[in-house]
Amino acid sequence: MNYQFNWQAVITGEYGQWIMDGLLITLQISAVSIVLSLVLGTLIAVMRLTKVRLLEWLALAYTEFFRNTPLLVQLFFWYFGSHAVLPEFVNTWLYEHDFEFGAGVISLTVYTSAFIAEEIRSGIFAIPKTQLEASRACGLSFLQAMHHVILPQAFRIIIPPLISQFLNLIKNSSLVMTIGVMDLMYMARQIESYAGRGFEAFTVILIIYLTISLAVSFLITQYNKRFLRQIAY
Repeated sequence: MNYQFNWQAVITGEYGQWIMDGLLITLQISAVSIVLSLVLGTLIAVMRLTKVRLLEWLALAYTEFFRNTPLLVQLFFWYFGSHAVLPEFVNTWLYEHDFEFGAGVISLTVYTSAFIAEEIRSGIFAIPKTQLEASRACGLSFLQAMHHVILPQAFRIIIPPLISQFLNLIKNSSLVMTIGVMDLMYMARQIESYAGRGFEAFTVILIIYLTISLAVSFLITQYNKRFLRQIAY
């Protein structure tokens, strides 16, 4: 009942620097995972639409598996089992650099890419089939038609839900502290352990996550307004 709040302790000095370092790691792991999940999600979405049955079933199994298993379990799976799943040269590279960071990126990437693949597939389905047929009739291969005609239109349609997935990834990145990645959550726990200022530390990172979320939401709103205005004209 006599707890004295000390906000200065967690936003200045050494502990303030810890939070800034954690924010940098959070932004780094989120940015790398966003780029990789977008690339992988696009590949999985295209595989789902090919006429090659093996690729179609592999893509379906991928999306169903990673969408229906908890991210926390996947984090521990890649952290403890990457040596048994990944090629030797990949494991060597991870161990030579930052293994925890790499395991976190892999987990966030494969998990989010499964959701992104479904968003992209929905966007592709929104494009009239006649456009793909016309592209093929003009001599383009399936992949060329996807690259030059279908995907550019699909991405424009799915930008709002795509940004929502990126936002979810940024928030989900808070779980990587469980495998030792020194992100915002990790630093808040450290401040709580060293200084006993857990309430102040977690309040600060809560505000940081909220600020990021509101900024992304603002971008989504502005895009929707601009997109609807273009349609109206």
